[in-house]
Amino acid sequence: MPHDHDEPHSLLPSDPALRVKALETLLTRKGLIDPAAVDEIIDTYENRIGPRNGARVVARAWRDPGFHAALMADATAVVAEMGFYGRQGEHMMAVENTAQQHNMVVCTLCSCYPWPLLGIPPGWYKSDAYRARVVREPRKVLAEFGVELPPETAVRVWDSTAEMRYLVIPRRPEGTEGMEEEALMALVSRDSMIGTGLARQP
Repeated sequence: MPHDHDEPHSLLPSDPALRVKALETLLTRKGLIDPAAVDEIIDTYENRIGPRNGARVVARAWRDPGFHAALMADATAVVAEMGFYGRQGEHMMAVENTAQQHNMVVCTLCSCYPWPLLGIPPGWYKSDAYRARVVREPRKVLAEFGVELPPETAVRVWDSTAEMRYLVIPRRPEGTEGMEEEALMALVSRDSMIGTGLARQP
């Protein structure tokens, strides 16, 4: 039986998902949050301000040479025309993976990240270990993500800042010619748009 002097966090379950649910229930009962508003925020970041936005940009670049050329020339304007703009998305640059060069993105100072295209940054992106190691030993970091590149493929690391954020255009998987945009989007993962992953095979 809990006592009045128990710390509030000691009464919460250890599982993170259960802790979140317990906190949401407590805050709802106290009238501090509206569950519908929380659901709306989650939906926004998962489906509207999230990796699906970036995946749509990538899929369209794979399918449409004119769009691809415009994106590489001025990503900020192109993604804004698609409705993907706002906080943490003001200045964008697209960098494309090829057989000759693989691109990775990091923010060495904090966690600058293109929220309108990729949603909320993953925990590892903000970690000191990733921010320090990806610059010094990018191939080792890639290997830890399960990405093995041929020796002849150079690795370039882009440092995201408040002045410029990056979207990696992963290499298009073979055998995807003729696929529609929605089907191509399913092949584009968040990690592939950071450079710590590759596009999925169909």
